[in-house]
Amino acid sequence: MKKEFKSFSEFYPFYLSEHSDSVNRRLHFFGCLVAIFILLYSVSTQMWFALILIPFAGYGFAWIGHYFIEKNKPATFEHPLYSILGDWMMFKDIITGKIKF
Repeated sequence: MKKEFKSFSEFYPFYLSEHSDSVNRRLHFFGCLVAIFILLYSVSTQMWFALILIPFAGYGFAWIGHYFIEKNKPATFEHPLYSILGDWMMFKDIITGKIKF
């Protein structure tokens, strides 16, 4: 059953509960980092076709974490916008030390 959220601030605690395992959080973090590097590479070399790799990097590592580590279904399928915002918020929260890496 799909959970309904009225705002991202209401969704984010749920998102974090789906990422309780540190290995899963690290896989998400690594996927975001790889996506950033692909973006920087693409812009600096003007190889725009490389941009197509960004979703594979970001979602690939994240989905491995969900299916094999957390053993839950990624929120992306039911809440795609909030989920991608959650990925980047968690990335920031890990960098700033708010969430344990």
